[in-house]
Order: sequence, then C-alpha cells, then structure tokens
Amino acid sequence: MENDTFNADIIFIEGLKVNPQSSSPAFILLLLTYILIMVSNISLVVLIAMERSLQEPMYLLLCNMSINDVFGATAIIPHLLSDVFTPIIQRHIHYIGCVVQAFASHFHAGTSHMVLMIMAFDRYVAICNPLQYTTIMTHQMVMKLSVGAWVAAFILVAILLVLTIRLTRCRRAIINPFCDNASLFKLSCQNLLINHIYGLGSAMVVLGSSLCTITLTYLRVAMVSLSRKNKALNSRALQTCTTHLTVYLILLVSSFTPIIMHRRPEWAESGKVASVLFHVIPPALNPIVYGLQCKELRQKIVSVFHTDKVMNVKIHK
Repeated sequence: MENDTFNADIIFIEGLKVNPQSSSPAFILLLLTYILIMVSNISLVVLIAMERSLQEPMYLLLCNMSINDVFGATAIIPHLLSDVFTPIIQRHIHYIGCVVQAFASHFHAGTSHMVLMIMAFDRYVAICNPLQYTTIMTHQMVMKLSVGAWVAAFILVAILLVLTIRLTRCRRAIINPFCDNASLFKLSCQNLLINHIYGLGSAMVVLGSSLCTITLTYLRVAMVSLSRKNKALNSRALQTCTTHLTVYLILLVSSFTPIIMHRRPEWAESGKVASVLFHVIPPALNPIVYGLQCKELRQKIVSVFHTDKVMNVKIHK
C-alpha cells in the first residue's frame, strides 16, 4: 500500500536536458540570471517604496510587475537549478509540489498580462485626459485595479487547476522542464475535452483582452499625440508609451515562441528551453528597460549610486 501511494504521488519530470560538459556553465548562467532578477526587481520596489516622489500610479503599477516577476522566477528557476546536476532518471517532484508549481507558472503569466493592461489604461488617462488624471488615478484606484488584476488571474488559474486535479492519473512522467497545467492533465487517461476547452478559452481571453486593450489604447494615444502641437508633451508621451510597449512585446514574444516551437517536432527541445525563458527573459529585462527609459526613475537610481559613492569617499578620508 505504501509503495502504491508513493508511486501515485511522485511524478518524474524530465527537466532541461543538459550534457555533463555543459552542466556547470548552465548552472552558473541560470544562477546569475536569477540573482539579477531578484536584485533588480526587489531594488526597484524598495526604491519606489522609499522615494515619495516616485509613488505615482505608473511606478506603483511597476511595483506590481516587479513583485510578480520575482514570484514567477522563484517558482521555476530554483527547481531547475537543483535539477542541473541530477541525472534525468532521478528527477522527480511530489504531485502536490507539481500542482503548486503549475499554479505559480500560470498565475505569473496571467498577472503579467493583467498588470500591463492596467498600465496601458494609466498611460491612456495620463495622455488623453491629463487634467482629470489626478482625480481618476488616485492611490485608491491604483489599489483597486491592482487587487482586481491579481484576483482575476487567481480565479482563472484556480479553476484551471481544479479541473485538472479532479482527474485520476494513469501516468507518472512529465516531458517538460517544469510543471504546467497541460503536463498535469496529460497524466490522466480520462476525457480531457473540458480541460482543453477551458484551458484554451482562458488563454484566449487573457491574451485577447491584453492585445485588444493595448492596441486600442495606444491607437487612441497616437491620435491624441498627433493632434497636439506641444512637442515636449508628445516626446514625454512617446517615451513612456515606448517603454510600456517594449515590455509588452518582450512578454508576447516570450509567450508565443514556445507555442510555435512545440508545433514543429524538430524544434521540440528548443521549445522546452523557450518555455523556461518566459519566466527568465521578461523578469530580467523589465527593470532594465524601465530603469533606462524612465527619466525620473533613472535619475533616482543615479542619485542613489552617487550618494553611496560620496559616502564611501568620506569614510575612506
């Protein structure tokens, strides 16, 4: 009985295929990337929390994105690091741990799209209705929108995983770098029609909503900007919109690349790597993009480093 329970609860997971010669470089690269993600995103959140001048809607929403990126990277990367030096046949994860990892993976993706939609709305109000911006985008409104984004993503993913957990399992192997919903429900031999329909439907709702919202928002922003004669305002609008669109395009490319690669058998292994990069590339690049493109944020970061440098000089004197 104990062996049956063990066999039912332990899932063998393929993880990343790394040959022995590449294990150390892969581990170091992944570890350094994870450190970059943690340091850059957490530093950004701390900087915005400490600087009152940065506690504006756009930067508070950026905190949401940074916290979500830290969460998404932490759900995936540490487990991959532990598997790098483990032979494939010895890689396993408890079923409950696999469900938690799958939830975290999908929750990170859903929340990323939700937060970027809110950021697009923020830019729309700031550029198209500047006189009403402070009355519309209050701290209370930012809080409500942020909570709404996280709760909406939580509910969508919770239903997704509940539909999968109800299934009985007849397999114990996942051919994927980490656990996700599709890998979990493929462990079952039952009818998976409901899982396929809801999984595809919820993904289309999230992706479709973000694409439509951001496309329509920035078309309107472009029209308003072109109708204005104020070059300074247009330049500022273009800068903030370009930053946001860059982050969104990074997210879209990272989302669709593994989907496209999985359609071609000869690209299957590359598709597995691409699925990991979704939880690595956006979290690593987002704080860098915003740090370089947002003038106020860039100035605060420079001032912090300059202050530290001055203090060090005084101490050594």
